[in-house]
Amino acid sequence: MRILMISPQPFFEARGAPFCVYQHIKALLTLGYEVDLVTYHLGKDVNLPGLRIFRAPRLPFIHSVKPGPSFAKIPLDAAIFFTALWRLCVGQYRYLHAHEEGAFLGLLLSAIFGCKHLYYMHCDLSDLVANSCKNYQSLKVRLLVSIVDIAQKLMVRGANAVITFYPELEMRCRKIAPTKPIYMILPPAIDENISLATEEDMKRVKHELKITEGPILVYTGTLEKYQGLDIVLQSVQAVCDIHPKAQYIIVGGKPEQVEELHMLAQRLGVAEHVTFVGQRPTEEMSCYMAIADVLLSPRSKGTHTPLKLYTYLRSGKPILATSIISHTQILTSDVALLVSPTPEGLAQGTLTLLGERELAQKLGENARQTYEKQYSWPVFLEKNRQAYHDFRLLDH
Repeated sequence: MRILMISPQPFFEARGAPFCVYQHIKALLTLGYEVDLVTYHLGKDVNLPGLRIFRAPRLPFIHSVKPGPSFAKIPLDAAIFFTALWRLCVGQYRYLHAHEEGAFLGLLLSAIFGCKHLYYMHCDLSDLVANSCKNYQSLKVRLLVSIVDIAQKLMVRGANAVITFYPELEMRCRKIAPTKPIYMILPPAIDENISLATEEDMKRVKHELKITEGPILVYTGTLEKYQGLDIVLQSVQAVCDIHPKAQYIIVGGKPEQVEELHMLAQRLGVAEHVTFVGQRPTEEMSCYMAIADVLLSPRSKGTHTPLKLYTYLRSGKPILATSIISHTQILTSDVALLVSPTPEGLAQGTLTLLGERELAQKLGENARQTYEKQYSWPVFLEKNRQAYHDFRLLDH
């Protein structure tokens, strides 16, 4: 059975939403479905048996698109709409799956062609827009957030079923449409099929980074403002007062973001303790995490659970995270040390994990066990199998 899927992202690109799309495509293919993916002209092709990629027409004035809302998405999504419309005209699809705001396109297209429509709800779009705007109190921003909220409610109510990506989103979705079939499927680690780093891998990475002493604190992920890297840098000096040899390794980010944070580290006088690695392949993430004494997730706001948490849990390393809903809906005090999203909170949490090794080891072991029981690929695949089975039953 072939499914038409709409993904309004650069596919494939090594960041959150495209990773989630990839994982759900892989699950569908593993379960015996075939997928025709309609996506942006941006991104790298991936070769998966049973997957065909249909890219929207190239827009010569758009060469990249940042995570989250942006004006560039308006013409890109319009191009996706007409590409999906064309596919539905020339192909025979009974099922239409749509990610993120693509569900609004799916709402229109499923009504025209009579397809059963499944909405992959990655995040609360109104919350995402609000967090992306600098001045939330302005009338224009509040009006925009209200419009997005209305559109999101239409997408949820108009879909035949919804897959949500974290607990807070499931609760919001059920309030919008109490009788709708709604499933919460938490993703596995993005490096699930990659072996954990060996001792040789660790030695190599330390040599490349010119690290001979520690402790070592590692962050992996994007460097968007809401990720809280500025708070981390403000906490470094307090940690180094106790651990003068401490080294912070920041993996990820675009060159301009790295430069901005590097300048902040210089102004704070902690640049010698911070190494910015930049964007690295997924295959290398386990190597960087393996050398860590503590893994950092300092996100300062938002409700969307970062994908890095699942990778962190899988690594079995102690996790230090801010006590905000993005984290607490997945992390508990049994698997991570949760602190306030402030420089003082991060500094004290870091010192606690570095000073209380038994606590740190216990948290790491609990994290690894929790990952295997709740978030591993077999668990993810079984939840998808049940959701797709139930979704197909709606057709009878």
